[in-house]
Amino acid sequence: MSDSSPLPPVRLHPEAELARDALSTPLLSRAARLARWAGPETRVDAGGGLVDEQVPAAAEALGLSGDDAAADASEAWRVAVDTGLVEILDEEEGTVTAGEDLALLTGGSPQDVLAVWLAALETVLADASVPDLDGLVAEDGEVDLSALDWDPEAEAEFLDGVLGNLYLLTAGEDTPADAPVPLPALAASVIVPSDMGEPTNDVLEQVSEAMMRLDDQFRMLEPVGLVAYRPVDEALMAEADEEPAAPVDDTDVSRYGMVRLTPLGLYGLRARLLEAGFEAPAVGDLADKGADALLDGTAAFPPGAAQAETEQWLQRREALAAARELLAAARGADAGAPLRRLRCQQALSLVGASAEPALREVLDDAELGGLARVWLTEHGAADVPAPSEAMVYWLTIDTVAAQLAAEGNSEELRALVEGLARQHGGFFEAVWRVEHPATADVLEAMGRLHPDKKVAKEARKAAFKARSQQGG
Repeated sequence: MSDSSPLPPVRLHPEAELARDALSTPLLSRAARLARWAGPETRVDAGGGLVDEQVPAAAEALGLSGDDAAADASEAWRVAVDTGLVEILDEEEGTVTAGEDLALLTGGSPQDVLAVWLAALETVLADASVPDLDGLVAEDGEVDLSALDWDPEAEAEFLDGVLGNLYLLTAGEDTPADAPVPLPALAASVIVPSDMGEPTNDVLEQVSEAMMRLDDQFRMLEPVGLVAYRPVDEALMAEADEEPAAPVDDTDVSRYGMVRLTPLGLYGLRARLLEAGFEAPAVGDLADKGADALLDGTAAFPPGAAQAETEQWLQRREALAAARELLAAARGADAGAPLRRLRCQQALSLVGASAEPALREVLDDAELGGLARVWLTEHGAADVPAPSEAMVYWLTIDTVAAQLAAEGNSEELRALVEGLARQHGGFFEAVWRVEHPATADVLEAMGRLHPDKKVAKEARKAAFKARSQQGG
């Protein structure tokens, strides 16, 4: 992802709800329990980890058993130390005490709780980027790093890329927020080049290797509450010459792993993206800003997010005052003005009849008069003056310019262009004279989009006249 362009807006759950989710995650709740369990006899090693002989007692305090009990207890302790729930008093003696941040989990604000959880997330993400060291421990107990093909920066970048793509898929308006993503598709999104048609065998092998790495990593990330994960079916990891214990369905994509961001995970990744310098908007960010910020800020939003943001903005304002503020912010002759007016029109569609005086006040405004007439007519207002021909053509250019800015060369815009040329005889001969900054650009786009060569040629000729008139 590039940090030069904004990411899609996300819809976050309330912070109080997210804080409750954070407190209930297995990892943070275990870390808090160990912080309360630790006492004067607790000892840590030079790295801050529990000494080996005390790990079983920690696991017992957490009610853990089985092969992973010691590892899970050690991880919870590491999170407790890294998040400030436990403080090391004397590094030489290895003594500890409850950290100041432990009280935040019960007496702090939701933001305090989430700050502790974010620190826990960073610990787990760092651990998830470290490869499995089993089999690399020498007889003297040291790890033989020379036998390990591992680039820490590349590994962290790989995981960040995967999580970034998962964020995009979760934020996208076309994907339900709770829809899981197949692990093969997610792995392919960071391995297969976008311009590659059929992946080569070498690329497919890389995707398979990435899936196995991600399977391990998502298993680690689930206890901290970042993701909900259905692991890869163990039967798929069996050797090729082994017969499965039971018949398996090779067409069931869920057997290859399914993952989705939790609401807490969406919050956490957005926080990390903001920290890294990305523009990562969330619905509600503009609710306390002015109308100019709302119209400019939602310009690139997909329709659903733009409406949700606008609804929150309107909820904080009286209808008539909001309408006047929106109309004032919609004025302008800059390149972004047509799209601002389109967003203004969409926002005003959510305002009730009490806003009517604001619309009548701009009936004679060259930029807003057409928009006002549309609103008044749609709301069944009486005595709405008919627009002049010049106003109709100006509004047409403004509308098409806004659609071009919002959607590019979409099928909907193509249909609009065809309809305009078909319904208005002499359209191009009249419209090139319209004094609108975008007239020439709109006519050039119409010439590009219209399927009829004769009509397209007329549009291009009109665009040339318009540009000549504008001195271009």
